[in-house]
Order: sequence, then structure tokens, then C-alpha cells
Amino acid sequence: MSDLDFFTIVDAARLLHSRKLSPVELTKHALSRIEALDPTYNAFIEVIADDALAQAEIAEGEIAAGHYRGPMHGIPYGLKDLIDVAGLRTTCHSKILADNIAVRDAHVVTRLREAGAILMGKMSLHEFGSGGPTYDLPWPPARNPWNKKLHPGGSSSGPAAAIAAGMIPAALGSDTGGSVRNPATCCGIIGMKPTYGLVSRSGAVPLSFSLDHIGPLTRTVEDNAIVHESIAGYDPGDITSRDILPKDCVSGLRGGIKGLRIGVIEHFYTTDAAANDEMKGGIDRAIVLLRELGADVRTVKLLPLSTWAACGRAIIQAESYVVHEAWLKQRPQDYCEISRRKLLTGAFIRADEYIKALQARTMLCAEFDALMKNYDAVITLSGLELPCELDDPDMIAKTYERHVRMPFNITGTPAISVPTGFSRDGIPLGMQICGKAFDEPMVYRVAHAYCEAAGWAAQRPKL
Repeated sequence: MSDLDFFTIVDAARLLHSRKLSPVELTKHALSRIEALDPTYNAFIEVIADDALAQAEIAEGEIAAGHYRGPMHGIPYGLKDLIDVAGLRTTCHSKILADNIAVRDAHVVTRLREAGAILMGKMSLHEFGSGGPTYDLPWPPARNPWNKKLHPGGSSSGPAAAIAAGMIPAALGSDTGGSVRNPATCCGIIGMKPTYGLVSRSGAVPLSFSLDHIGPLTRTVEDNAIVHESIAGYDPGDITSRDILPKDCVSGLRGGIKGLRIGVIEHFYTTDAAANDEMKGGIDRAIVLLRELGADVRTVKLLPLSTWAACGRAIIQAESYVVHEAWLKQRPQDYCEISRRKLLTGAFIRADEYIKALQARTMLCAEFDALMKNYDAVITLSGLELPCELDDPDMIAKTYERHVRMPFNITGTPAISVPTGFSRDGIPLGMQICGKAFDEPMVYRVAHAYCEAAGWAAQRPKL
């Protein structure tokens, strides 16, 4: 294995800054990994090799001239293909937009360009961030690097698969009901859904205006915090963007968790919904470790998981139908069967049902805010099931909605997925660490302390 396989942003940035490694060398290595591995894992829809090398040459010249921009300068990354890049297709993994060329960069892409990052290409997803893994689309579904027969999670499936396989160290995904945290869990990496309004969504194809977030996927917590800092910030072009100064998420990572109060929302995965025993065992062991690290860990309670799930489901169904109504009427045959079925349900959501869901959301957010007055962070499971076989549509349909991620799209508060070990068959397990609105530094601090002590995030699949 090459020294550059599975490199971290932190390690690469140190070498790039000192000119012991060139951005061109790093980019060529990433391209060679993609060429060798992507035919198996289908993480990319489009690789922009020539443009990536051109970006790397510019970065190399800037660094040589003493114009180092920061830790993302010269670092390869990828984008879920619902995020615009000027001159490239934004397909959303769909026939509907197969020839759609973006006219301008998404705000997050602009910020990463300013940071000097190297875009490697656009990445596979579930159609429009909905649907699920299927073969009736223009591109095949991504596969899980821990077992290529398994679902890598979604809808940000390509970014997670590529990172877990060591093709790139970072990517951006979108998260409406868990679509960053689900693949992060399934692939044994780190996935962050930031606070609503902290990262601009302009230039990203929407699914649900009220619940969409853009967030980073990486192999380490520190790398994740670095990418997050690069993309967070006010965007006047996004009406949901908050005009506040993002907090420093990196400098306090090593503050430890001794004395912190951490709540465990256990009933979500025990009494409200029965989790897979191995998933539950992973978080049980994590709780023991958090206590050993000095945290005050206590069981807490919110309204039942079903209440949160129903609220989020009604909002997503109604809003996604608004986004897709014209296409569903004009080109229904061009959606895959799973997406068409899911999106059409929104046509039957009555106005009063949608309004009641928004009212319920206000109540649920108030409940969570009241809980967090007494806690620094809370933890709960991410998924309730292990990833199933990619070629088993019945099992995917049965397990896809069995998760604990929707509550934090409803609250709009930060939630990060971190690994908690492996099943008997070597499949990643995971949990979420969640915090108060705009308190990403605390979420990253807890996640870093746990991951450094547990060591699971350092494990790599045998490809």
C-alpha cells in the first residue's frame, strides 16, 4: 500500500505546505486510485482528470511562491452530483437532468475554490437525493468498500464509498433525512450535518426546502472540521443562510470531554424501535468509553421516534412534490421506479397535513432546545439496521427507513455520524453525536475525543 493511500487532509496539508509533497503528485495518485477502484465501486459519475491536474498545477505554483491558502490548498475532493459546478453537468443521477450543464458554481464550490481545493469530479447518489439504489438509471449504484455486495447507504452513496475506499479524503454530500450520516455509518467514516443555515445551499438541487443541509464526509473528525470551516459562512444568495460568524471548530478539538454532560436518547432505538443487536452493542460500548473519558453520561427522553419520523416524512413528501411536480407530470417514465413512487406520494399530502407537520416541528424543536439547556451533547444510534445486500430491493425497502436521523433534520441542529466498531461479519457500526444549534465546535470536540480513544475510524477495508 502506498504512503498516499488513505492520506488525511491534516497529514497531506503539512507535507504540501512544507513542499515535501506536490499537489500534482497528490492529485495524480488520487486519479490513479479512482481509475483502479471506481469500476468496482461506482462512486463517480464524472471524473475531471485534466481539469483536476490543471487545478493542481496552479496550487503548486501558488504554494511555491509562498501563497499558501490553508489546509485545503492542494487537497482533492469530490461532490455529490446535485451540487453545481460551472460548465459541468449536474445530473442528480437521473435521466431527467442527464444533459443539464450548470452555469455557475454553488456557493460551497466557490468557497472551496478560494481555499485552493482540487475538485476531482461529480459523484453518484440516489436519484435526486431520494429514491434508493437501483439499476434503472443512467449510472450504476455505488457499492460498499467493506463488502461490494452491500449497500453503502444513501443518498450520498458515491462520496462515502470513495472516501472509505481511499480514492479521495473528502467530499460534500446533502442531508435531508440523514443522507450524509447514513452512508457515513454504512461505510465506517465521518459524516456531519451542520446547523441549518450555517452552510449555504445555493447551487444545490433541492429536495425539501425546510430540511436540506450540505455537509462534509471524511475519514477523520479533524479533517471533517477543516472541510466544514472551509464551506461554512453567510451567503446573501441563500435566503435561509444565517448572517453569523462561524465558530472555530479545529482549535478546540483536543479539549477532551471530562466533566461534559452527555445525554443518551436510548428509547429511540430500544422501546420506540428495536435496533439490530450489533448496532446496539456498538453504542453501548461507546457509552462505557465516554464515561471512562470523564463525561457525565445520562439517559434522556424526548417524544417517541415515530412522532419525529411522521413530522419529517410529511414535510419531505409535500416539499419534494413541489420541486418535482412538473417533471412528474411531463416525464414520469424518466424517473426510476423507486423515486417515482416516493415523490408521487407528495401529491396526496393535504395542505392541513403539511401545516400540522410544520406546527409539530415547532413543538419538537422547543422540546429539544429545552433538553439541551442541561446537556453539552446527546448521542443516539444512526441506523437501526446493518446495510443489506445492494441487489435485494425487498430488504432495502424494508430497512431503508429504519433509522434515527430525522430528528436532527427537524431540529436543524448539528449531528455527526462516527464509527462504533464492526459487526461479526466486518460491517461498520455507527452512532450520532448531536449538539445545540451553531455549536459545531462541541460536537466535533466530543466526536474527536471518542474517535481518538476508540480507534474505529482508523480501520480500513481490504479492497
